[in-house]
Amino acid sequence: MRRGKRAPRSEEANPALQAIWHVVCSIPRGRAATYGTVARAAGFPGRARQAGFALRRSPQGLRLPWHRVVGAGGRIVFAPGSAAHREQARRLRAEGVALRRGRVPPEAMTDLSQL
Repeated sequence: MRRGKRAPRSEEANPALQAIWHVVCSIPRGRAATYGTVARAAGFPGRARQAGFALRRSPQGLRLPWHRVVGAGGRIVFAPGSAAHREQARRLRAEGVALRRGRVPPEAMTDLSQL
């Protein structure tokens, strides 16, 4: 879950972070993608952690659909029972994603290869 801090100007102008934010915005409603898939689609294969960093540092006004990004295998990466886990699950369910034991089912995943 985002901490509500505003990203420093240098990060808002960072082309790598902007590329990741653009990819996250392109994930269709009711679908999800892994951090690795997002990083790969943004041109940073093998940099899944950078995708997570970009989400944490996104400007508040950007209103990214952060909840559509999950860990490998479709797993919500926040600790089960945490407020962040509950919020991500709530947002995904509100978009019609039927979670199974804290995971997005394979049929709700998107590969983003068309970007």
